[in-house]
Amino acid sequence: MPYKCELTVGDSRNICVFASPMSWTSQLVAVLLRYVVCQPPFTKISRRRRSCTSMAASKRKRGGDGTSDKKGKKGKFVRDKGETPPETEQETKNEVTVPAPVSMGKWTNKERVLIFSSRGINFRTRHLMQDLRTMMPHSKADTKMDRKDKLFVVNEVCEIKNCNKCLFFEAKKKQDLYMWISNCPHGPSAKFLVQNIHTLAELKMTGNCLKGSRPLLSFDPKFDKEPQYALLKELFIQTFSTPHYHPKSQPFVDHVYTFSIADNRIWFRNYQIIEEDASLVEIGPRFVLNLIKIFQGSFGGPTLYENPNFRSPNLHRREIRLAAAAKVREKQMVKEIQKIKRKDAKEVVDNDVTADVFVTPDERKPVHIQTEPPAPKVVKKNKHKAFKRERMQRGRR
Repeated sequence: MPYKCELTVGDSRNICVFASPMSWTSQLVAVLLRYVVCQPPFTKISRRRRSCTSMAASKRKRGGDGTSDKKGKKGKFVRDKGETPPETEQETKNEVTVPAPVSMGKWTNKERVLIFSSRGINFRTRHLMQDLRTMMPHSKADTKMDRKDKLFVVNEVCEIKNCNKCLFFEAKKKQDLYMWISNCPHGPSAKFLVQNIHTLAELKMTGNCLKGSRPLLSFDPKFDKEPQYALLKELFIQTFSTPHYHPKSQPFVDHVYTFSIADNRIWFRNYQIIEEDASLVEIGPRFVLNLIKIFQGSFGGPTLYENPNFRSPNLHRREIRLAAAAKVREKQMVKEIQKIKRKDAKEVVDNDVTADVFVTPDERKPVHIQTEPPAPKVVKKNKHKAFKRERMQRGRR
């Protein structure tokens, strides 16, 4: 649909027709500089004259017979002259073409990424998937896959969706999240354990970027030193990079994805590029990938690499439980030892070994045998003792 713009220069009034509304201000300025500064002022084109010129343009350019009512997409201007030349010559001399700001490049990289998951994921994983779909305009979505289905079914889903790359999130025990990155349908593929997930809505970072813009990919130097990381680097480049001239992408580069290696894990970050001071501001999301295995095929096949430093989350949780149980047993042993010590402290020694050190044996006395009866004891009467009758009388008084 053409877009009109009316110009008034002095006493003249002119109408410009643009093919697209994008950057119409810059096109308008170009027209003004060309015809107002360097040329004489415009003259007003009558309604009848405009209809004739549009018909002539349709005959010459579109092969029409002059009966079409559609307006041309190119602006037409006529300079002020004494005599009016024929319409065809005037059109040829004073025609101004304002092309639409459409790129002439072709979309040749047909990479399409399918992002979906199995059933049983939590809200954090669902938000992470939505963030990745927002960041990758060349991605597609699909419904969740049943747990009973084999992983080879994913290749068929990718073929139906016309995708040659896949990001599949597999949930186990409703707490462990695994991510598959695969080149469908021939491979290779890699399996990761996803840890430390933080989504865009959760982080609330100050960085921001245009939706659909193309990112830069930054990799750690270790990706070029070891063969397994070199293979993963190529997988990441083909999966996360937005194809050039993609219909849903924007022709701007304003953010960067970083893949860093630390502690035998791959750390993903998303930063905004600030051109004023050449700095980076984090946007999100962020997560950590712990490599498990690399397979030759897509979602299976011979194992190309197995991470010797990987420990399954089940084993990790078991070690945590054993450590907690060991602490409880240690506390119980300490309590039992304290009880035993308290009992030993209360015991009293009955027989003191050192008690008879200073005891000397008694001297033996001769045995005396009494042959006469003992003398009777003399009973002395108490003269002051009152009788019972007198004591009772005293008590009554």
